[in-house]
Amino acid sequence: MVIKNVKIISMSGEDIENGFVRFNEVFTEIGEMSGYVRTDEEELDGSGKTLYPGFIDAHCHLGMWNDALCFEGDDGNEDTDPMTPHLRAIDSINAMDRCFEDAAMAGVTSVCTGAGSANPIGGSLAVIKTFGSKRVDKLILKTPAAIKFALGENPKNTYNDRDEAPVTRMATAAMIREQLSKALRYKEDLDEYLRAKGSEDEVSRPDFDAKCEALMPLFDAKDPLEAHFHCHRADDIFTAVRIAKEFKLNYVLIHCTDGGVIADELSEDKPKVVLGPILGDRGKPELKNHSITTPAKMHDCGIEFAICTDHPETPIQYLPLTAALAVRGGLGRETALKAITVNAAKILGVENRIGSIEVGKDADLALFSGDPLDVMNTPELVCVNGKIVINKLS
Repeated sequence: MVIKNVKIISMSGEDIENGFVRFNEVFTEIGEMSGYVRTDEEELDGSGKTLYPGFIDAHCHLGMWNDALCFEGDDGNEDTDPMTPHLRAIDSINAMDRCFEDAAMAGVTSVCTGAGSANPIGGSLAVIKTFGSKRVDKLILKTPAAIKFALGENPKNTYNDRDEAPVTRMATAAMIREQLSKALRYKEDLDEYLRAKGSEDEVSRPDFDAKCEALMPLFDAKDPLEAHFHCHRADDIFTAVRIAKEFKLNYVLIHCTDGGVIADELSEDKPKVVLGPILGDRGKPELKNHSITTPAKMHDCGIEFAICTDHPETPIQYLPLTAALAVRGGLGRETALKAITVNAAKILGVENRIGSIEVGKDADLALFSGDPLDVMNTPELVCVNGKIVINKLS
């Protein structure tokens, strides 16, 4: 398929004022209309319209809390045990949840989704597409994509209600450290076993531990798995950074609500950050500094970030609107678009597949007649992996 006579916002460098894109499952050719050679493939005329890469929600719970259901569709928090790193998001994601369609129709073509924040360690996350199959296995871009950690009020409230630990921030951090230390020791014992295997100094293999096995990739020297820390309040943000440094983790700060208040201090660490939800209220004490100006303040201090909905906190189809609110709060429009495209892909470690319009990358795209950050505009065309989700052009 070809889309021609279109303005291309590639998010990878120079934009093209009047160009074309040729694609199947991936982008195969991108260029100026002056270099366009017609073939016998299907053509779509994008005259007067602008093409963007598919949008990416870098943190949400799509498919984990099913739309219009209560407990029956609530599969995001296994709050019977505070330490559940061995749980996998892909075993809870319902790819037939109606909100997948809501996402794709709005041009949100990829998401990072997984467990909620009831547990200090909640399980592995997954980066998936929002369209293409009723089976989640066929939507996967990356799994595991990260391990979910949580600090602050959520673990405290969850386990205080159960009269179990942790009920303080101290205990939450201590339990995370304990589990990470166990995983490190387990890895060392396993490495020793593998080194000695077959030799005169052969040692016993450590007993299998599912939790430690799940955490070991965090300590991979060549390609460490990310640690995503749920943290809103400033002290929780700094605790996440402290723990990450202690264990040399490749970490991302999720939510980072107080980020605007501490941006100057936080800039010393140059963390990866996913901000949001920006569209929402101050529904609990640790959100008291929630502001649409936070992204601009973080950007001014040189901190790179993505923007998320935290769906279902903010419905996933409003991801572009959350970026628009950041612009209203002082963030540059281009930076806001990067926060839901290329920067989100980089933070999630999938920039080789999605986030920009480049030859060889997945053909995820959204075509707009107007500004995608305008609440009144919806896509004219959306494709995921080159498959048409919606087409208003024909």
